Amino acid sequence: MRPGGNRGWLLRLVIAFSFAQGAVSMARPAVSYRALALGADERAVGVIAGVYALLPLFAAVPLGRRTDHGRCAPLLPAGVVLIAGGCALSGLADSLWTMALWSGVMGLGHLAFVIGAQSLVARQSAPHEQDRNFGHFTIGASLGQLVGPIAAGALIGGDDMAGSSALALLVAGAGCAVAVTSLWRIEHRGTTPTSRTGHGDRVPVHRILRARGVPAGILISLSVLSATDILTAYLPVVGEHRGIAPSVIGLLLSLRAAATIACRLVLTPLLRLLGRTLLLTLSCLLGAVLCAGVAVEVPVWALGLTLAALGFCLGVGQPLSMTTVVQAAPDEARSTALALRLTGNRLGQGAAPAAAGLIAGVAGVAAPFVMLGGLLLLSSGVALRSPGRLSEAPVAGRPAARHLRDRLRRKSGI
Repeated sequence: MRPGGNRGWLLRLVIAFSFAQGAVSMARPAVSYRALALGADERAVGVIAGVYALLPLFAAVPLGRRTDHGRCAPLLPAGVVLIAGGCALSGLADSLWTMALWSGVMGLGHLAFVIGAQSLVARQSAPHEQDRNFGHFTIGASLGQLVGPIAAGALIGGDDMAGSSALALLVAGAGCAVAVTSLWRIEHRGTTPTSRTGHGDRVPVHRILRARGVPAGILISLSVLSATDILTAYLPVVGEHRGIAPSVIGLLLSLRAAATIACRLVLTPLLRLLGRTLLLTLSCLLGAVLCAGVAVEVPVWALGLTLAALGFCLGVGQPLSMTTVVQAAPDEARSTALALRLTGNRLGQGAAPAAAGLIAGVAGVAAPFVMLGGLLLLSSGVALRSPGRLSEAPVAGRPAARHLRDRLRRKSGI
């Protein structure tokens, strides 16, 4: 089947991603609360959150290589099994080091699922549909991030924090398993590469990283995901220090996710209005200001407004960085390029929580959000200086043929 045909596969992929991401979003704050109940301090919470990224850091590129020369679909159920197992076993763990281990397994499963899913979207979407389809795909992540924290907040609390957080992790594992039901025959056999099965055709990593637009897409994605990750892992710690109940923290995290969904629903009109480069620049710049604003101790309603605005800004970076990397990379190495983007994400997920733990231990629990504001500010500068190719890439609703014709006319002076 040609790319861009029947989009029923995309809806099923969004549903599966919603359950998988919902489990992760429910488990991440539950892991933080369970670690606190087992005697962890801010530094230990940061280390455990960082281990989530450690195993994926070494697996991303090999999985991307495999997907470039084979099918995407097998990675999806494998990811679901690892996420579900990591969640459940984290709930059964009774020590901080075993919690860190199973957190790493959870992260590996999430990586496998996302590489397979993103590669599927890139392979089964026409070029002019990629912004839209990646935007719709990431709605699945946002739906999971919306429901997961609410569910975690509803289950966690009371006098037995260790027991209630363990229950939340077991429920998260069971919820993740539901994702398998949407994955049947999700990959069209006609889009599976058949001519590049040899290892000699592999594009070197350094060539992919030198492609114009790939480094910018990786940095923007890293910054946005780090901000989302620190919000998920450290807002519970902020809530503990400010006397905000876990149920309220769950609602605040879900409010942020709802705003991200709203952003992605209007992503195509925003692209038509502003273009990719300006939209990425403005969203990172405003996100930097708002992220730093979380460090200010304000009433809960003001914190909610800040998180809603921040969620809208953060909704831009992930789908557009996917399209940026896919369209900038060599055609025969798109999955590897997406894997390198995810490697950057995991570096951020590993380094940012660890750095946040150190900063929080020295300067207070709100200080990591100031650090994230600086990272987003750097990303806004990179987006502004990114090459013209990024803003000229076709967007949904603008046919690729007309886009190519416009580019040729500009080059020829017609």
